Amino acid sequence: MNIMDFNVKKLAADAGTFLSRAVQFTEEKLGQAEKTELDAHLENLLSKAECTKIWTEKIMKQTEVLLQPNPNARIEEFVYEKLDRKAPSRLNNPELLGQYMIDAGTEFGPGTAYGNALIKCGETQKRIGTADRELIQTSALNFLTPLRNFIEGDYKTIAKERKLLQNKRLDLDAAKTRLKKAKAAEARNSQLNSARLEGDNIMVNFSYMLNFLHVKWLKIWAEEVTKSEQELRITQSEFDRQAEITRLLLEGISSTHAHHLRCLNDFVEAQMTYYAQCYQYMLDLQKQLGSFPSNYLCNNNQTSATPTPSVLPNVIGSSAMASTSGLVITPPPANLNDVKEYNGSRKARVLYDYDAANSTELSLLADEVITVFSVVGMDSDWLMGERGNQKGKVPITYLELLN
Repeated sequence: MNIMDFNVKKLAADAGTFLSRAVQFTEEKLGQAEKTELDAHLENLLSKAECTKIWTEKIMKQTEVLLQPNPNARIEEFVYEKLDRKAPSRLNNPELLGQYMIDAGTEFGPGTAYGNALIKCGETQKRIGTADRELIQTSALNFLTPLRNFIEGDYKTIAKERKLLQNKRLDLDAAKTRLKKAKAAEARNSQLNSARLEGDNIMVNFSYMLNFLHVKWLKIWAEEVTKSEQELRITQSEFDRQAEITRLLLEGISSTHAHHLRCLNDFVEAQMTYYAQCYQYMLDLQKQLGSFPSNYLCNNNQTSATPTPSVLPNVIGSSAMASTSGLVITPPPANLNDVKEYNGSRKARVLYDYDAANSTELSLLADEVITVFSVVGMDSDWLMGERGNQKGKVPITYLELLN
C-alpha cells in the first residue's frame, strides 16, 4: 500500500512538473513569459556540435555510397549488422567481370590470342576486386566506424544532456514566474489590508472581519513567497550544474574533430594505396597485351590500307615540347603510316619497360634512348630497334620519337 501511495505521489509530481514546463514553454512562444538565455560561449558550442553532427552524417552516408554503390547491397549489409550476423560473401563487380572474362577466355581457348588476352584481363580484374575489398574493409574500420561511433554514442549523450538542460531552464523560468506572481499578489493584499472602512458599527465590524481575513491571506502569500524563493534557489543551482555538465561535453567536440582528422588521413592513405595498386595492375596488363603480335591487336574489320592509330600516352600535349637530355621532343606522327614516312634512323626514348616475347624482339628499359628505323614489310605497329650490338623489333606504343 505504501509503495502504491509512493508511485501515485511520484506520478502526480512528474505530471505537475511536465504541466509546468509545458505552460512555461507555451507562454515563451507567445511572448507572455521571460526566457533565461544561455551564455554566448555555450550557444556557440551547441551550434558547433549540431553542425558537426549534420556534416558527419552526410559524409558518412556518402562514403558508404562511394564504397558500395549498390543500394540493395547496402540495405542487406545494414540488416545483417542489426541482426548481429555476418553477411554472406559475394563477388564484387570487378571480381565478377574478371570471372566472366576468364571463363570466356577458357572457352575460346587459352592458346588463341583473344582467349589468352581475356584470361589476362580477367586475372587483373580479380586483383582489382581484391584491392577493392581491402579498401572497403580498411575504410570501414578506420573511417566509417569512428564517425558512426560519434553519431550513435558521443552525440546522443550530448543531445540527452542538452535536452536535460532545456528542462532545467524551463523549471528555472517557471520558478521565476511563480515568485513574481506571489510577490505581486502579496503586494495587492497589503494594499487591501491598509485600506480601512469608516461608518456605523456594522461596517466597522465587517471591516474588522475583512481585515482578519486579509491577515490570514498575507500569511499565506508570505509563505508562498518564501516557498517560491526556496524553489528558485534550487532550480537555479540545478540549472547551473547542468549547464556546466553540458559545457564540458560540448568542449570535447574539438577533440572529436582532431580524431576525425586522423581518421580522414587514414581514409586518404587507403584510397591512395588502392588507386596505386589499380594503376600498377593496369600498367602490367598493358605491357602483357603489348607483347601480343600486332596482327591480333588490330581491328579485324580494318584493312591494311587504313591501319589503327597508335595511342602514345603522355606524349600529346604541352609536355611533348619539353626538352629532355638536350633533345627537343617533337609531337609524334598522327598515325603509324606517318611513322613509316620518316626516312633513315631516328632516336626514340622508351616510355615503359618491355620484355621481349621472342628472339626477334628487343627488350627495353624505361627512359633509355635507342635508335629506331622502319623496315619494308614490317607491321605498322612495330619498328626495328637498335641498342649497341643488340637489334630487334620494338612496339611503337612504347616509344617517343625524338629529333
